Amino acid sequence: MPVTSLPLRTRLARLAGRLALLAAVCGGGAAAQAQGYIARKLDVPVPGGVAVVALGAAERAPRASYDGHRVMVVRDSDGQWVAVVGIALDTKPGGHTLQVQGGAPVAFQVGTKEYAAQHIKLKNRRQVTPNPDDLKRIERELDLQMAAYRAFRDGVTPSNVMLDRPVDGRLSSPFGLRRFFNGQERNAHSGLDFAVPAGTPVKAPAAGRVVLVGNYFFNGNTVFVDHGQGFISMFCHLSAIDVKAGDDVARGAVVGKVGSTGRATGPHLHWNVSLNGARVDPAIFIGAATRP
Repeated sequence: MPVTSLPLRTRLARLAGRLALLAAVCGGGAAAQAQGYIARKLDVPVPGGVAVVALGAAERAPRASYDGHRVMVVRDSDGQWVAVVGIALDTKPGGHTLQVQGGAPVAFQVGTKEYAAQHIKLKNRRQVTPNPDDLKRIERELDLQMAAYRAFRDGVTPSNVMLDRPVDGRLSSPFGLRRFFNGQERNAHSGLDFAVPAGTPVKAPAAGRVVLVGNYFFNGNTVFVDHGQGFISMFCHLSAIDVKAGDDVARGAVVGKVGSTGRATGPHLHWNVSLNGARVDPAIFIGAATRP
């Protein structure tokens, strides 16, 4: 029967039903459900967090950058391309912009988060106030490590963006702590610590390529694994390194063993995660982050 031949009351009832359906689809609850898996799990847009920014459902992945750095772009479970953007700890809350090649910029918001303080006593005073020779070594090592963090393997989709825990154990020092060594404030804690015994195998939380290994003044024995598109894991204070630069490692492969080398008060694993050159909270990627 044509719609125009239906009684007026029936037509009004159908219209009301369609308007209710449209309101449900546009409403906050349904919109949240419409987000893909990655957006639901990883979107914690605060300093030291991650912003997941929708980029549409084009056939090809868009190319996007933030603060002058390429960002990882993957397809989410809802078919949308999303940029997974690392937000550095010193980022100011407020409006920020993602640049999209061949398209309009996309705005996103960064919220606020307060991080606690931690006071640590070290017997080795050089680990707090390095001497001039130490400082030269630290500068050389920092250049190497920053280059590893800036690596961007284009066209490589990470095997998994929700990461596996590299060790099974209790989480100890969280990401973002304001750190005071022997009363002197130093850089914030840029990773997540696991309290596990020396010798515990450290496993790759996703497949990747080893881009840097070495023994460094602060980090001790260290391994960098590039998971693709600027998504980097770093493991340090290791007692042993079981890989070499250039090795391709599978998800779950052993890359080293837990130790206490470098600036450490005892055996533990320190794990950094970096996106587009920014250190972000690894707890987000294992579902253990406290959301603001």
